[in-house]
Amino acid sequence: MTKAHLLIVDDDPHIRSVLRIGLQQAGYTVSEAGDGAEGLAKAQTGRFDLIVLDIGLPEMDGLAVCRALRTTQQTPVLFLTARQDEIDRVLGFEMGGDDYVTKPFSPRELAARVAAILKRTKGQAAPTLTRGILRVDPARHLCEVSGTPVTLTAREMEILAQLMAQPDRISARPALTDALYGAHGGVSDRTVDSHLRNLRAKLADAGCADAIETVHGIGIRMGPCAG
Repeated sequence: MTKAHLLIVDDDPHIRSVLRIGLQQAGYTVSEAGDGAEGLAKAQTGRFDLIVLDIGLPEMDGLAVCRALRTTQQTPVLFLTARQDEIDRVLGFEMGGDDYVTKPFSPRELAARVAAILKRTKGQAAPTLTRGILRVDPARHLCEVSGTPVTLTAREMEILAQLMAQPDRISARPALTDALYGAHGGVSDRTVDSHLRNLRAKLADAGCADAIETVHGIGIRMGPCAG
């Protein structure tokens, strides 16, 4: 089996070294970049399975790099952040990030997060799901509204696939958070709300404003997707 190829983008040589050694020991092939511009250039010209991206980069920060990447590709992004406040994490997800690790971090935990993201994005084939004018093929990372493609991040696709698998079931936010993040601590309902807000906006822009319904006081479920 071909090793997953990861790109580390961090301006701290020591952190890059720790990440490189830990991820190589976990069985991955690793490339590196020391700033945002170099990381963006490598990500746009190379083929990577996942990008480990520091938010606090000088000049072009990680959020700007991720925003630029999302205009052309959906490679999963795992953010590194030294800031503790939730708004940085939410902002990162709004830029299209798939998960985050807060510094200081355990290399073993980071490797586990990487493995979890790769499993979600390259996991077992799932059936094509349809509801009204909405069609989702999780295995191929395709989403269409009335035949028009909608670009989703890996996390947005996972949320949509979770909801569409049981479209009439109401999913409480805590249960949805557990399904997405498992036993990882520090992930609040606000993080899931950020993904949902972006997902709803993308589907609405494509002509499916009724895709996700809020059942007040309980949770969310799929709407009729009638357009």
